[in-house]
Amino acid sequence: LVGYIMFYLSLVCVYCRLIKNKKGDERRSHGALCAVTALDIERKIPEVLFGGGKLSTRARIQCIVKSTFSETRLVPALNDLLIANPSPAAVSRFRMGLLKKIDMEPKSPLRDGGGSGLTPAGRLASSLSEPQIIPRNQYGTITRFAGRPFDVTNSLNAWSSGMWVCTGTGASAAMAAAGGMPMDTSTSDIQYLIREHMIENSPNREDVKNLDNGILPKGERLHLRWNSQKGRVFIDGSHLTHNLELGDEIKIDCNTPPLALYSRWDSK
Repeated sequence: LVGYIMFYLSLVCVYCRLIKNKKGDERRSHGALCAVTALDIERKIPEVLFGGGKLSTRARIQCIVKSTFSETRLVPALNDLLIANPSPAAVSRFRMGLLKKIDMEPKSPLRDGGGSGLTPAGRLASSLSEPQIIPRNQYGTITRFAGRPFDVTNSLNAWSSGMWVCTGTGASAAMAAAGGMPMDTSTSDIQYLIREHMIENSPNREDVKNLDNGILPKGERLHLRWNSQKGRVFIDGSHLTHNLELGDEIKIDCNTPPLALYSRWDSK
């Protein structure tokens, strides 16, 4: 093990000598999440290898897209999601709301220590084969993700250039440039911002404008119903995407394992 460590450190030293005279590379990220730089990598990498450093966690965004016959769980995003039309000149139409979990399962005797006796697949099959009638005065729009029923509340129809959704880590990047609110990097909340929302002819313009940008605490779920012919979800930039079709539904929350990473620290 010591031999591998010494070999790795020798490669680090060679790399540092090669880049020490270069001020920066405009083609690359500025490294906001990097724990070390070219100036202190020789000193701090050994600290990490021998149990030192500052290990922290960052929340991530979980996005699930439900189409007509499938549900796709996208890769968690560390910084932000951009949900918009594939063409930047086109209008993005969608309905935004919040998801509230509801209980629609029939009451049944408990078995084997408190379970209902049904597997997740069995509960899904039962819910699909025996639909229940929900009073309109009790619930609004009912939707399902992974077989679990949710009530869609506080719905808002939007004509815009799409929507940004970010974590505390991504709040200082594209979200800040778009006019979003600052957030603490350690928070588990997520922020959303409707881009260039067209509300000129809305009778309650100020009320709608106040809904353009908001913070969702951990545990709350954002819901989108895509009402344009085409759409796309951009995950942490333009390299990872997922296409949307008319009628697709999207569930967004931060209920995914956080990312553990080493943050910058001062050596003693």
